[in-house]
Amino acid sequence: MNHAKSREVTLAAKITDELGAALETLRLAWKENPSTVPKGLSCSESREGQFVLVAAESAFVTLPGACVIKGIGAIELLGDEPAFDAGAKSKSLLLKATPEGWRFSVKFVPPIVRERNLK
Repeated sequence: MNHAKSREVTLAAKITDELGAALETLRLAWKENPSTVPKGLSCSESREGQFVLVAAESAFVTLPGACVIKGIGAIELLGDEPAFDAGAKSKSLLLKATPEGWRFSVKFVPPIVRERNLK
């Protein structure tokens, strides 16, 4: 029985100045004292030295046209397609600071569809 492993989908999103400031504040707080990062969020640095924030499923909610990270702010999603499949599990939101700006993606495990006893 084969089923798909986790998937990562890049989101078309627009960042506000307020969200940018909140992310920068979080990055600086994390650098000084990693224990100040709110529950459900984890921070790290990529090999290239870029700040990476991962929000667990408990720390964000996806609404039509937006994604809200608890304690940080909202990301406006461009387009009207859903970020992940209905019934997806183990969702996490990844935000990565790149030289071109912030890159947003969502990682999830798609639902397993079993086709049993089909004739």
